[in-house]
Amino acid sequence: MSRSVKSLIIIFSILIVDQVLKFWIKTNLSIGDEIVVFKDWFILHFVENNGMAFGFEFAGEYGKMFLSVFRIVAVIAIGWYLFKLARQKEVPFGFIACIALIFAGAIGNIIDSLFYGIIFNHSYGQVATLFPAEGGYSSFLHGRVVDMFYFPLIEGRYPEWIPRIGGNPFIFFRPVFNIADSAITVGIFSILIFYRKYFNKLDESKNVDENTEAEQTA
Repeated sequence: MSRSVKSLIIIFSILIVDQVLKFWIKTNLSIGDEIVVFKDWFILHFVENNGMAFGFEFAGEYGKMFLSVFRIVAVIAIGWYLFKLARQKEVPFGFIACIALIFAGAIGNIIDSLFYGIIFNHSYGQVATLFPAEGGYSSFLHGRVVDMFYFPLIEGRYPEWIPRIGGNPFIFFRPVFNIADSAITVGIFSILIFYRKYFNKLDESKNVDENTEAEQTA
């Protein structure tokens, strides 16, 4: 099995699981509904966001459109880079798999932004319907990303001596996220942890090539 085929398997596996879960959440829960999976620290909590990963927002209609267009351009660039790497036998497949995870995660959230506003009605106070007769809740490029994983592992209060937030409650881990976010995060952190040396080798190789070219020119 070629490395390109393995990369495609990773990408489509992430996309299928991500979208199946999002469709299930969207068509079975309304905004704010929860399902406790394990005790009080693994919860499916349905939220939607207009912006970036882990619920961070990118405000405004034009901001949302800019973010969607930026994501599309970024995904095209990552896809081109991924399949260029897959043809280079000296590149470890683990690194290629990390890029595939990032690529799949980015596409997963782009699908929400591009199409969910068209194919679903809203989820506020109701369970959304797929392909509603009255049309979707928004337009192309303006869909909201579906998030559901919530892990409130630790709850407590900030010490009183901390300025401004002292005495206020805190929850760790507060952000709500999805499988696409997880794929991006795992891909990035795996590269930082396991493949920093690979980037160093690329820099060294580039420097050697530049020095050789300079010597030949001189």
